[in-house]
Amino acid sequence: MPNVETVRKQLQHTGKYMMEYELAWGNSGNISARTEVDRYLITASGTFLGELDDADLIECDLAGNTYAASGRRASKETPMHRAVYESRPEINAVLHASPFYSTLVAASKLAIPTNWFIESMYYLEKVERVPYYHPGSEALGEGVREKAKLANILLLENHGVLVYDTSVQEARMALQTLEMACRMLIVSQSADIPMSGLPPETERAFIENAAYKPRRNWNF
Repeated sequence: MPNVETVRKQLQHTGKYMMEYELAWGNSGNISARTEVDRYLITASGTFLGELDDADLIECDLAGNTYAASGRRASKETPMHRAVYESRPEINAVLHASPFYSTLVAASKLAIPTNWFIESMYYLEKVERVPYYHPGSEALGEGVREKAKLANILLLENHGVLVYDTSVQEARMALQTLEMACRMLIVSQSADIPMSGLPPETERAFIENAAYKPRRNWNF
């Protein structure tokens, strides 16, 4: 597991990346990464992801304690992040954002196709929805906890998305893949372009046998 300073730099880079590629906007969104088995860094409340200073990243533990010498408060969305880390010990990064197309889908009843391209088959293999709860509430944290073991991507209805993975880099790629798939979905429907997905057996064969990436272990 990377040390605290390495994790801090990874999160600073990721925040800038998310703003540059329109995966976040304004002061929306919060990101975190595990530093120890029971500790993680998370963005402070009200931060701008594109310009994260060291003081903008607060160290917390799974017991709910914070270790912030600057007196800053951790993001109010901490219950969501903590729920993922507690439920999934192999997860080391959690990204919460409201990208345009992904949030549009999260506020609709549309299903995200997983069989359109290689990355969608891998990163979007399992996507779940979490009903709307007020941001930052314990109820939202429990809603995420209920679905955390079923997928690595959660659509937070009328709110945004939560993406988590084994590393900051993997979570970042999953978030961008999600936004690309949602954009393709909306554009294809708007332009009345019929999409041809791969058959289920081909998708299953890719996930189980392709050397693209090792298959995810969903046996928790």
